[in-house]
Amino acid sequence: MNPSFENKVALVTGAASGIGLATAQAFADAGAAVVLADIDNEAARSAADALVTAGRKAMAVHCDVADEVAVAAMVDQTVAAFGRLDAAFNNAGVQVPAIETADAVGGDFDHVNAINYRGVWNCLKHELRQMRAQGSGAIVNCSSQSGFVGIPGLGLYTATKHAVIGLTKCAALEYAPLGIRINAVCPGPTDTPMLGRARANRGAAADAVVRHIPLGRLGRPEEIASAVLWLCSPAASFVIGHALVVDGGYIVH
Repeated sequence: MNPSFENKVALVTGAASGIGLATAQAFADAGAAVVLADIDNEAARSAADALVTAGRKAMAVHCDVADEVAVAAMVDQTVAAFGRLDAAFNNAGVQVPAIETADAVGGDFDHVNAINYRGVWNCLKHELRQMRAQGSGAIVNCSSQSGFVGIPGLGLYTATKHAVIGLTKCAALEYAPLGIRINAVCPGPTDTPMLGRARANRGAAADAVVRHIPLGRLGRPEEIASAVLWLCSPAASFVIGHALVVDGGYIVH
């Protein structure tokens, strides 16, 4: 599948590396003007510059998705630069150290919720305001296979990913009548810097998760990007409020 996003504008958060970067590159390759938003402004700018050098339309925006004022400014900058917003991938997220529920600390709870859940809500809210004015658009929120299953020690992270699916379903019902489609993508273990850090922290427990993938390997960021582009494309025009699992079969194992 090679969807075209010619004359479209796409926004990707957490776009400096991993799944976000692969998705931004895929949107650009499909013809979209792309805004790469990330808290790591230097890395986002470098990635955007590389796309521009390759003949694509792209720009970087510094944004902490936990800050609603910054998110509103991100959407405003997108529209100021490119005139509209057709597709958004709310991908920015973090992990916290694996720990049993009784031993978890409030600071980690607040941190992971601020980015993985509140951050998605912040982005969704302000993207929807622009798309509502346009009367069209497609949004994909990044959940996880952890939005469906539990993994010991990852309660704080897992709760945020369940929350993203619930938020996606409710918003999808609200905005489908206005011509705006909202879905979620739920990646399994994917070969990204964040997974590398998690495997380093969790050791054998993280390796065991990978061994339980029926396909026998990690996902690749571009495989998740393909799912996001499909959900944002006319090929998925009848798909509303869906949580698309892309995990090599992990949760059906």
